[in-house]
Amino acid sequence: MSNSLSLSERINRVAPSATLAVDSKAKAMKAQGVDVIGFGAGEPNFATPQDIVAVAAEAVVDPKNYKYTPTAGLPELRAAIADKTLRDSGYEVKPEQVVVTNGGKQAVYETFQLLLDDGDEVIIPTPYWTSYPEAVKLAGGKPVEVFAGADVNFEPNVADLEAARTERTKAVIITSPNNPTGAVWSEETIRGIGQWAVEHGIWVVSDEIYEHLTYDGVRTTYVGAVVPEVRDQLIVLDGVAKTYAMPGWRVGWMVAPEPVAKAAAKLQGHMTSNVNNIAQRAALAAVAGPLDAVARMREAFDKRRGIIVSALNDIEGVYCPTPEGAFYAFADVRGLLNRPVGPNGLEFETSSDLAAALLDEAHVAAVPGEAFGAPGYMRFSYAVADDQIVEGMRRFKEWAEAKRV
Repeated sequence: MSNSLSLSERINRVAPSATLAVDSKAKAMKAQGVDVIGFGAGEPNFATPQDIVAVAAEAVVDPKNYKYTPTAGLPELRAAIADKTLRDSGYEVKPEQVVVTNGGKQAVYETFQLLLDDGDEVIIPTPYWTSYPEAVKLAGGKPVEVFAGADVNFEPNVADLEAARTERTKAVIITSPNNPTGAVWSEETIRGIGQWAVEHGIWVVSDEIYEHLTYDGVRTTYVGAVVPEVRDQLIVLDGVAKTYAMPGWRVGWMVAPEPVAKAAAKLQGHMTSNVNNIAQRAALAAVAGPLDAVARMREAFDKRRGIIVSALNDIEGVYCPTPEGAFYAFADVRGLLNRPVGPNGLEFETSSDLAAALLDEAHVAAVPGEAFGAPGYMRFSYAVADDQIVEGMRRFKEWAEAKRV
């Protein structure tokens, strides 16, 4: 391809979504008749609650939903999200601070487009959700990884963040409950990051989409609640996908200082305009409604958490700490690397190679740690049926511990 017909350097620098790639390959294998157990995608296997679906069904036949609506979101949905912020996070925001987006990913993308100039740096605690560094790169920014392993509950400490800070540092990301690790960062950690950001004039981007999925009496700490002075430099990312089992509805949002929200609406006006009105009506029913269905799903996730963590720790060479939030088990598989594994006795240098073989040979799909900046680990989503977890872990153990003649 000639230079005049080549793609931009910007898009060529961006890696594809590894989580979606694993899920796509697993689905393709299933379509070919292969019995694959998929632990790749981070989506609840529950149906969206029926009362939410019923509201959407009514909205389909209401002509008011057939027209363009405000780019930043339906006014009543923005108001409901502001009310939900007070209910769940414990502090007040105005509806004018809310921008409704096409899923949480659009809120992530827009955030970095708004904040970053070329060369600006974003500190990303690692392991990270796979799309963060790519969204930073798309905005011309530079991701700066700060790793924290299982020995410290995957929680970054302020000293390490400070060591990574430069004069180009523009933002830091908080993700708690965390994807991919399932860790719920302590109040001390989140308070420390918030205060550090205030001291140095750094934006805080807080991804709170797993806020209601915590276990063992652990609660989500909201940086905007424990560090009130950070709110003028805080952008909260959230959505209905995880809490209400609505990933396919594609409704997310950001809550930000008003100037940021206005800028986001301006950007969105040139991208997508308003989010689908039917989906917004469904999201309104979810956000304004009770959390009863969420509690039932959390109970099921909690049971599955116990099953998968126990099973992973029963596999020779695998160690998995117990996650306190989200619906992911983040297993250390370094004990399976660089030694014969599987019925063919192959040796794998990376968790990426290990995950590929696990899918091809045992028909178990998981996401390798390389996708999250954490080589040597693998992420297993337990937002799948109980019997699928049991069977998938049986296959993994049988494959990993296969006796070779």
